[in-house]
Amino acid sequence: MATARLIVSDFVMSFMWVWSSILVKLFVFKVLEMGHGAKGETIKCALSIANMFFFAFLGKVAKGGAYNPLTVLSGAISGDFTSFLFTVGARIPAQVLGSIIGVRLILDTFPEIGQGPRLNVDIHQGALTEGLLTFAIVMISSGLAKNIPGSFFMKTWISSVSKLALHILGSDLTGGCMNPASVMGWAYARGDHITKEHILVYWLAPIEGTLLAVWTWRLLVKWPIKEEKAVTKPKKTN
Repeated sequence: MATARLIVSDFVMSFMWVWSSILVKLFVFKVLEMGHGAKGETIKCALSIANMFFFAFLGKVAKGGAYNPLTVLSGAISGDFTSFLFTVGARIPAQVLGSIIGVRLILDTFPEIGQGPRLNVDIHQGALTEGLLTFAIVMISSGLAKNIPGSFFMKTWISSVSKLALHILGSDLTGGCMNPASVMGWAYARGDHITKEHILVYWLAPIEGTLLAVWTWRLLVKWPIKEEKAVTKPKKTN
């Protein structure tokens, strides 16, 4: 029952996530008619952070539901093999399917909305960009989980601002997505979801960045502990 709930939660949250980002843009640029000036971009950033708070709250209510494959993958890497298979075989496909259906309905409802994030640089620079952005956000999330274990507001605030800053850094290059499922929804709608550029830049590079971040964090956390134990280990008396 718990596994089915997680799959449904992932599907629904992924569907809602692709819609929320579009609704924020429509509200700022169409309803408020603020344009792309400093005021409009500031309002959009503020609403984006509020939106991430909302989805963080949904994740708590859904008891682990997520809209980003990299979020569940980083946790699955640290778990057992059964959890890893469940994540790769069920949760990530549910997130991809939710994103695809969400984007399809967006384009049917707002055909003028555009075609989603695109690669604006060469494939190698794009892969490096997405990989580094993913590595950074996974490292930040790991640090927050360890150092601020109980504060929902503080963790969500730091995580949201970090994600927004990294998104802005990579927006002109790859879209700064750090979410393969969301990008897959737009790529599927355009018909370029099986191209080398999409698979390498928006799937393989973020997955490699996630793996490297998890392994790096394990090394950074375990090494000081081992060093401390070696220093504080009592000497045997003769």
